[in-house]
Amino acid sequence: MSERDQKSRGAVAARPGYEIGYGKPPKSSRFKPGQSGNPRGRPKGAKNKRPGLHEERMKDIILEEAYREITVRDGNRNVSVPMAQAVVRAMSVKAAKGDHRSQRLFAELLASTEGANKMLHDRWIEGATEYKIEWERELQRREQLGITDLPNPLPHPDHVIIDYRSGTARIMGPMTKEEKAEWDDLVRTKKVLEDGIADLTEVLETEEDEEERADIVRHIQLGQESLDAIRKVIPD
Repeated sequence: MSERDQKSRGAVAARPGYEIGYGKPPKSSRFKPGQSGNPRGRPKGAKNKRPGLHEERMKDIILEEAYREITVRDGNRNVSVPMAQAVVRAMSVKAAKGDHRSQRLFAELLASTEGANKMLHDRWIEGATEYKIEWERELQRREQLGITDLPNPLPHPDHVIIDYRSGTARIMGPMTKEEKAEWDDLVRTKKVLEDGIADLTEVLETEEDEEERADIVRHIQLGQESLDAIRKVIPD
């Protein structure tokens, strides 16, 4: 073996008493106590690197600052509130004290916030109305054609309750497959309770033993309490 090959092998050969293998690299390549795994540190300017086209770093910074909690004085105590809340509170206090610029800014902020909420509300009513009308037409079409093998929509249009007088729309039924399974269980339980209460009420009319009557009344009350709880979720 040449001298060069011997030196090459010696560079990777294990020292006596030290085994090289999986999880046991040569000692020369292992981390040493007190030595950083990244001796050169973070590249200079890495934090200030220009964001990618998909990033909106300024928005992230603004939101982070807006919801960073700070301590403010509230009467005779200190409370922690988000920065945005503290700024709006300070502006509203100045407005209440007669500062015209604060009054104008606060009025504009309030109007824009209420306008945005009204827009979201109107979109919700419009979307719920369109959903209900379209699915009622589709279910009517299925019935006319005798189509019975297609699943009903979730939520069912019958469960979309729209009150145009109050301008509200709400869903009174399941919206997912999981909720539908739970809903079906409640429907079955409701039917069992209703039948059980009816049977016990019929038995009570002819039962003469006072102890038996008291026991029947107690079971009717328990069943009615459970039924009332279910009816809050599934009205008659």
